[in-house]
Amino acid sequence: MLDRNDKIYIANHAGLLGFALEKALRGKDFGNLLIKAKEDLDLLDDKSVAEFFQKEKPNHVFLPSYKSGSIQANIKYPAEFIYENLVTQNNVIHNAYLSGVKKLLFVGASCVYPKDSPQPMKEDYLMTGEIEITNQAYSVAKIAGIEMCRAYNKQYGTKFISVIPATLYGPNDHFDLENSHVLSSLIRKFHEAKIKNQSEVILWGSGKPRREFLYSDDLADACVFLMSGNFNVDLVNIGSGEDFEIKELAEKVKNATGFNGKIIWDISKLDGVMKKLLDSSMIKNVGWKHKVDIDDGIKRMYEWFVVNCAKR
Repeated sequence: MLDRNDKIYIANHAGLLGFALEKALRGKDFGNLLIKAKEDLDLLDDKSVAEFFQKEKPNHVFLPSYKSGSIQANIKYPAEFIYENLVTQNNVIHNAYLSGVKKLLFVGASCVYPKDSPQPMKEDYLMTGEIEITNQAYSVAKIAGIEMCRAYNKQYGTKFISVIPATLYGPNDHFDLENSHVLSSLIRKFHEAKIKNQSEVILWGSGKPRREFLYSDDLADACVFLMSGNFNVDLVNIGSGEDFEIKELAEKVKNATGFNGKIIWDISKLDGVMKKLLDSSMIKNVGWKHKVDIDDGIKRMYEWFVVNCAKR
C-alpha cells in the first residue's frame, strides 16, 4: 500500500510516463517524491544507482522505460535499445531489492508478446512464441525485466509487479520524426505539413496494422492504482480494449491538426505486427478502467504539442 509519507522514486521521470506519474501522484497528495534528472543520477552507472538507493531508501519505485521509440528507431539502434534498457532496469531492480524497497512497478511493452499471438493477448501468452523481428532487441530487454522481477519475487520474497501497457501516447512525448512513437510522429508530420501548405503527407507502411492506444494519464492512474492495492499478481496488462487501423488513426490526427492534403502510404516500408490488442480483463475486474478516449486524447496531445513543441 502507498502511504502519503512514503518515499516514492520515479525513474526516468522526464519521459512520457514519468511526467504523467509525477502529475498523478502529486494530484493524490503524495508529496515525498524522489525526482532525479539524468545528470544527477546516471541509471547506467551501477555505482551511482547503488549509492542513491542506500542513501535515499525509497519505499516504492516506479520504473518506466529508459529508451523507447518507433519501428524505425528500433531497426536503426537495436544495440542502444537492448543495452540501455537492460543495464538501467538491472541496476534499479537489484538495488531496490538490496535497499528493502516495499514495492516496485516495472513497465514492459506489448511487443513482448509473440508476433502471432492469439488476440486479445493474455498475460500467460508471454514467451509462447517468436517475437516480432523489427523490435526484437527492445522486446528481449523488456522480457528480461519482467522475468527479473518474477525471479526476485520467487527467491527473495520481494513485491515487484510488471505491467504491459498498450501503445502509449500523451503530453511530454518526443516528437522527432525519426525516433518518436507513432502518434507523436503523426502529429508532427501533419502539423508541419499544414504550416508549410504541403499537399500531401507520406506515411510508412500500408496503414493496415491495428494498434491499441492508452493515454499516458490513464496508464499513470492504473500504475498508482496497482501500487496502492494488495494485488497478488506479478504481470498485468493495461489497455483501453479498443484498437484502430493506423489508417484510421492517421485520419483522426489529420482532422485534429487541420491538415487538408492527401495521405500517401509508402508500402515499401515495414508494417510490423499486424494486430496487437491486450486482454485487460484482469485489471478491469478489480475496478480500474481507462477514462480518456482516443479522440479526446489526440486533441489534448496536439494542444500540448502546439504550446510546447510546435514550429509556427
